[in-house]
Amino acid sequence: MSTKDLRTPGAEAHTVCDVCGRTLLRGEHAHAYLDGGNHRSVCELCTARALQEGWIREGSLPAYDASGAGAERRRSLLGKLRRRRDAPPPEDGEVPPVAEDQNGYSPPRLRPIHREPRHVRAIPSSDEQKRVSAIEAFNGSEHRRTVAGVARSLGPPIVSVNPVSERPSLVNLTVAWELCWYRYEVDLAEELDVVRVSAQGNELDELDSSERTANAVCDERGQLSLGG
Repeated sequence: MSTKDLRTPGAEAHTVCDVCGRTLLRGEHAHAYLDGGNHRSVCELCTARALQEGWIREGSLPAYDASGAGAERRRSLLGKLRRRRDAPPPEDGEVPPVAEDQNGYSPPRLRPIHREPRHVRAIPSSDEQKRVSAIEAFNGSEHRRTVAGVARSLGPPIVSVNPVSERPSLVNLTVAWELCWYRYEVDLAEELDVVRVSAQGNELDELDSSERTANAVCDERGQLSLGG
């Protein structure tokens, strides 16, 4: 079976992810990172790996003046941070002292904030409820736009939503095309709805039969819903 040529007529330049080496499909967005003095392009799925490599996303840090007053301000800021780090922790109910700035001004003391303890979310009991909760989390995440962009080039995907038997709180969402697939995971025990990319590949044979069997559908906006 011959593969489809996904290049648009007249297109010459293709963006390649500097982490996984994959050529980005039409509709995918590349993020700009700095690796020392080198500029890197990173796809949506490799941003976490780029951070692990120590790459810095462009625009995430302010530009400092390396000379004169800029360097002096930076040294002063680092000194304050080190003093704050080395200071002993305040006792319960005690408000830590606030250091004065170079002009002798100290900001007003703030009352300590009493935070409520973190609550763990109740995990749905049935597999059907777990699927519904996982789909709601995915539809509210940024990954929906990635799936919509790939679908514009490759067509509707095969979507499977399967709870993980070994971990009752975990649900896997697999979105697969003939040329690539992505597996997302949702931990329903977490306080916030966090959707992570757990794996990706280029061949459907890399997936087991349950992940190649659709039990959900995807629309043109990347929204998932149950129904095979």
